[in-house]
Amino acid sequence: MKHGGDLSEAMTQFGGTPDAWLDLSTGINPNPYPLPPLPHDIWQRLPSRVDGVALLAAARRAYAVPDNIGIVAAPGTQALIQWLPRLAAHGAVAIVSPTYNEHAAAWRLAGHEAVAVGAIEQMSEAVRHVVIVNPNNPDGRVVDHALLARVAEQIAARDGVMVIDEAFADLDPAISAVALCERWPVVVLRSFGKFYGLAGLRLGFAIGPQRLIARISEAMGPWICSGPALAVGRVALEDERWASETRNKLREQAAKLDAVLQTAGFAAVGGTALFRLVRHRHASAYHTALARRQIWCRRFDWADDLLRFGLPPNDAALERFALALADI
Repeated sequence: MKHGGDLSEAMTQFGGTPDAWLDLSTGINPNPYPLPPLPHDIWQRLPSRVDGVALLAAARRAYAVPDNIGIVAAPGTQALIQWLPRLAAHGAVAIVSPTYNEHAAAWRLAGHEAVAVGAIEQMSEAVRHVVIVNPNNPDGRVVDHALLARVAEQIAARDGVMVIDEAFADLDPAISAVALCERWPVVVLRSFGKFYGLAGLRLGFAIGPQRLIARISEAMGPWICSGPALAVGRVALEDERWASETRNKLREQAAKLDAVLQTAGFAAVGGTALFRLVRHRHASAYHTALARRQIWCRRFDWADDLLRFGLPPNDAALERFALALADI
């Protein structure tokens, strides 16, 4: 599987309708932020500069971005992942792996050599840039700020860029390395859709030194995000109470998922409060057996003993999952 979240593959192979499937293949919050009412004209008019400024102000507060650091919105972090290699100086890039595979694909497409490294400390002197997903997807590994700062200093000496993809950092804001952007050529990516459960809205952010963010903004052009995305994003990012309560709920749900997986004989490998990575010697067989019961999870072409499970949306769905595992 290249990605999770696309039930069309599951239905092509195993039948059924979207409503019948329990999709555990993503790391997206299954209980999304409640959509606020929107004015009718937001669907007709172009997004205004005022709308964009309001969204960025909300994002700056939510992500604790200092005033002297730049921030720009995009239609999902995937768009930023595609753009950044095109704007970076030519040179090899180290990508801490295994991780979200679109990073390597985007850098190669832009003409850079992408070098997979098992840990950021293994980055060679031959690379100019570095990409790290922190917390990592799919194993949840977290690299501390001190090590990130040392690597950022090395990358700066090579006139390169360090990209830190913090798609899952909303679950623990202390993980964020935004402060590094004040001193080093570091670009931090933040995903809106995962934690807020609104991936279809397509909204993400790049945070970094003003000159780098200005280049990204200029490259993407005007009206890059839709009016509804700007409006919904602003309201959600301003709702600190919802964010705090959601973090606690996700941790509780993840603990329940852990218990079900452990009972079924899966060994925990890692993850975040939005997904769990587990190992089983019959992982591929479990993937198929669950699919026949219309439960979809994430398998990996590079490891046939690993599966990733996202959170079931409620206790009833968790029980369905537990019963399916017990029946295999």
